[in-house]
Amino acid sequence: MKPPFLTFRRTAISTGSLAAILFIVGVVSLAIGSVTIPFSHVTDALLGKTAAIPSSELVILWQLRFPRVILAMMVGAALSVTGCVFQALFRNPLAEPYILGISSGGTVGTLIALVAGTAALIPAASFIGSLSVMVLVYTIGRRRGQLDTNILLLAGVMIGTFFNAIILLLISLYNQELRTSYLWLLGNLSNANTASLFIVIPVVLIGSMVFWSFGRQFNLIASGEDSATQLGVNVPRLKVISYILASMMIGIVVSVSGVIGFVGLVIPHICRILFGPDHRIVFPTSFLTGAIFLLLADLIARTILAPAEIPVGAITAVLGAPFFIWLLRK
Repeated sequence: MKPPFLTFRRTAISTGSLAAILFIVGVVSLAIGSVTIPFSHVTDALLGKTAAIPSSELVILWQLRFPRVILAMMVGAALSVTGCVFQALFRNPLAEPYILGISSGGTVGTLIALVAGTAALIPAASFIGSLSVMVLVYTIGRRRGQLDTNILLLAGVMIGTFFNAIILLLISLYNQELRTSYLWLLGNLSNANTASLFIVIPVVLIGSMVFWSFGRQFNLIASGEDSATQLGVNVPRLKVISYILASMMIGIVVSVSGVIGFVGLVIPHICRILFGPDHRIVFPTSFLTGAIFLLLADLIARTILAPAEIPVGAITAVLGAPFFIWLLRK
């Protein structure tokens, strides 16, 4: 039976409102940049009315900005949803892919694939790197058969630091092959293209829908594994599916965007405050809010010093670090 605060009407209103905001922010992001395009031209282009739009604007819209806008949405959504997953499974409000070192593991996998000259295997290598770090952090975090969330968090921070050192070492040793890889250290969406979207979109959408379908199980496991088991949740199966799927999502987005921190930390908490703790509404609202948040962060990153760009990860860090400190004090 659904809790009284969660109704179909409230879910529809919440997700519908966020979807409308996301569309508006997306249109603004398509229009604003180093070259400003009139909003009327953007909306006409989206509706297929391109006769009166200059060809130069169409090139900017479809080849440069549209892939970047969609990628920002997918990356923000993936980071937010996986942040929800880790916070529920580890029962730790500070758990998220960046702090746990999982994003750094994916970056190491990406760089190794680049060094080996196997660019086609970057998504697979990034996934393996993310999954390896997650398994390692989880193994260290277990103490006497129980998960110690404090040890888990410290293990994630230390392993993330270790993998960041490996990233710097790889870049130092293979400077020519990895000359553009410094952008991965703070996140960057400038390399967005249609080919990457064909990989990112299905993984993020399918993964998010699977987690949403497990919303009730996440509600139960968040209150304790023993009670969840007694109420019929197959906890080991849910963990295995969640770890593999979340690592795949993180690995894929890291391979195209680099390390972007704090999105998975900030957004789930904001959604719980605004919409309640039920994961059946937290997952879809986190998906949409994360997409909005990273889209706005990327808009700031590429316009505040236009035509130069700031790494989008620097913007999310500036916004997310104070929130992290507040959570630590709480």
